[in-house]
Amino acid sequence: MAHSREQTLKHEIAKAFAKAGEDYISGQALADLVGCSRVAIWKHIDQLRQEGYEIEAVKKKGYRLLKKLDSLRATDILMGLQTEFVGQSIYSYDTVSSTQVVARELAGSGAKDGTAVISDEQTEGTGRLKRKWHSPSNGGIWLSMIMRPDIPPYHAPQLTLLTAVAVVQTLNKFGVNAGIKWPNDVLVEGRKIAGILTELHAESDQIHHVIIGIGMNINQPLESFPDELKEIATSVLIEKKQRVDRSEFLQSFFKNFEDIYLLYLEKGFEPIKQLWEKLTITIGKKVTVQSLRGSLTGLATGINDDGVLIIMDDEQKSHLVYSGDITVHQ
Repeated sequence: MAHSREQTLKHEIAKAFAKAGEDYISGQALADLVGCSRVAIWKHIDQLRQEGYEIEAVKKKGYRLLKKLDSLRATDILMGLQTEFVGQSIYSYDTVSSTQVVARELAGSGAKDGTAVISDEQTEGTGRLKRKWHSPSNGGIWLSMIMRPDIPPYHAPQLTLLTAVAVVQTLNKFGVNAGIKWPNDVLVEGRKIAGILTELHAESDQIHHVIIGIGMNINQPLESFPDELKEIATSVLIEKKQRVDRSEFLQSFFKNFEDIYLLYLEKGFEPIKQLWEKLTITIGKKVTVQSLRGSLTGLATGINDDGVLIIMDDEQKSHLVYSGDITVHQ
């Protein structure tokens, strides 16, 4: 499932344009960066133009990207990506059964930290408890990231909260006021706009990898949702009344995620917890939790250092909730 030589060259050219920004980059500089001849660079530039990219060529200056496409192809994302490692290796597809399935295969084959799997459509996308996730083409971002953090396995649930912070920060940047519902949902005025599914692959004392699956509703109109979701789901398009460039949204998300992830690895969970508490809609609200243990209603007072939800019942007794379906009462 490794990238072909042609794909790799195209991706490296895209990265070079991303680093150059609005500056020109010479054919020789591109050739040196990518590791091929200037003739090969010219052929790949010509292919990119045929695909719809607007690339300017000026004698004695070189090439400059003027316009990229609005798509989720790896080339489009890499052309504006400003991360060190998250998303720098991308596998993009028109349709897959599930990005999680593809990511599992790649992770088992040694895919590096920060590798991303993206698809325009999923035919068997799932969320928590194997619930079906509506994943049509030309609308959302269906993404799985392979991460290899050097943390104890019991800290892995913290990555779900960390990811939720990055999702909300990105939505806020694009003008959508969203909040986090513990443990893995992102909502806008009670309607779900994104969900997170974290899979841990580890031994008792060592993480091999974590696969973070994220579904984000971006450009779906209301009429595209099934009837059962129209009252409980939303998208950036519905909230903003205008489409957004999905590749730009994803570039922003990758940068936000990487910044928070590196902060987490350096400083631990405490600064992430503080960010999460500022963005959550759960804390301070009366909630009902449905879990295998039954139903519990009380005041959500916070999360502990492991990301576990703390609920105080009517008798002022605190309960730790590790998982379950949450209803937030208004």
